[in-house]
Amino acid sequence: MWGGFHAFRVTTGFRTRPMLIDMTAEPLGALSPAERRRRISLGLLRAALVTAVLVGVYYLAPLSQLDDVPVAFSLLVGLIALAAVASWQLKAVVRARHPGIRAIQALATTAPLFLLLFATSYFLMAQAHADSFTAEALTRTDTLYFTITVFATVGFGDISPASQAARLLVIAQMILDLLVLGLGIQVFVGAAKRGRERPDE
Repeated sequence: MWGGFHAFRVTTGFRTRPMLIDMTAEPLGALSPAERRRRISLGLLRAALVTAVLVGVYYLAPLSQLDDVPVAFSLLVGLIALAAVASWQLKAVVRARHPGIRAIQALATTAPLFLLLFATSYFLMAQAHADSFTAEALTRTDTLYFTITVFATVGFGDISPASQAARLLVIAQMILDLLVLGLGIQVFVGAAKRGRERPDE
């Protein structure tokens, strides 16, 4: 232990390297209610800012340059990137001073990224094949709206998949929605629990 930091040896691949974890922070339960609310609010604010940036990228990205890329391939690449982000977030939760707050922030960042990934896929599909959905000339707002209605299972019927490819994509989102709502939340909660159970001496 050095100045409030504990040293751990972490194996990554074939190498073992030391990792310093800050153990000087006061446990979240020991904070005053006002301080606890402040830290939770700051965590949610950071997540909201990240979400705003992601939404901005979604609207400003030159998606027309992906017209020649198969939607399935771009979705696969996006899911791999999402998995990498989620893995990094889990490690950050375990190492955080207050894992519970960090887990909330991680979920509030990962979930919008997941939704924007499918919104992008729907938009690219609609641009490539106008008959993929019952509504024509879908905008980015339309596909984001459709993605959220599928995620929330409150589809209004104004936009629905018409082609077989679009229906398969919606099925994929439905299945992953269940995984995100079930397994994904449990994984982040488990990471927060492991972070709280770190040895402090």
